[in-house]
Amino acid sequence: MDPAAVPLDEFEGMVVDALDSLPEWVLPVVEEIAVLVEEEQAESERRPGVALLGLYRGVPRTSSHGRAPGALPDTITLYRRPIVRDCARVEDVPGRVRAVLVHEVGHAMGLSETRLRELGWA
Repeated sequence: MDPAAVPLDEFEGMVVDALDSLPEWVLPVVEEIAVLVEEEQAESERRPGVALLGLYRGVPRTSSHGRAPGALPDTITLYRRPIVRDCARVEDVPGRVRAVLVHEVGHAMGLSETRLRELGWA
């Protein structure tokens, strides 16, 4: 679908709705993460043949090292254009936004791609 079908402000509203829909037991993790929206992944960060829908950057909660004092917060970035392009209809976008958000929250919790697939979060 054409990304112009879902303007940035509407997409950001979908992200807020997705955050509001997360279960309470996830909130302590999410409260420490900055959730960002970008149009697309920076060209310098792209891998050939891979269109990322979202990306978690930070130290997973299962890491024994934790975050260094004064470090920037962990982030989850949702990429608007690839997410919208991945959907057949405008009505599909909110569900895809939530699925990508949940997947990245899983990474923040230290879950691997394999485990996320097992849980149905991939």
